[in-house]
Amino acid sequence: MSMAQRIGMAAWMALILLQCAWYAWLFPPQQLPLWLVLAVTVVPLLLPFLAIGNPPRALLWAGMLSLFYFCHGIAESWSSAQERGMALLEVLLALLLIGTLGAGVKRKPKAPAG
Repeated sequence: MSMAQRIGMAAWMALILLQCAWYAWLFPPQQLPLWLVLAVTVVPLLLPFLAIGNPPRALLWAGMLSLFYFCHGIAESWSSAQERGMALLEVLLALLLIGTLGAGVKRKPKAPAG
């Protein structure tokens, strides 16, 4: 596994842990049942484990899903001053995960000019 893949895996796992800490411990939901909030926030991040035998594919799935978490983090950072730190951490982890996908792409060598 490449360094980019290891970083991507760590960002993916951190995103899962962040959701659990955010909603189950630091800022529990006031109007919805906890199980429902965790089902919506954590379960999608567990789906890429179906492809864990192929780490690049699992990371691709996680990266695509992280776009939702990026948008959620941006929205939360504007709407809730209390949760701004958690939201910005969510944005950072999503960007890190997406960035590792780009860093892990094998590029074709450029053809000589002429």
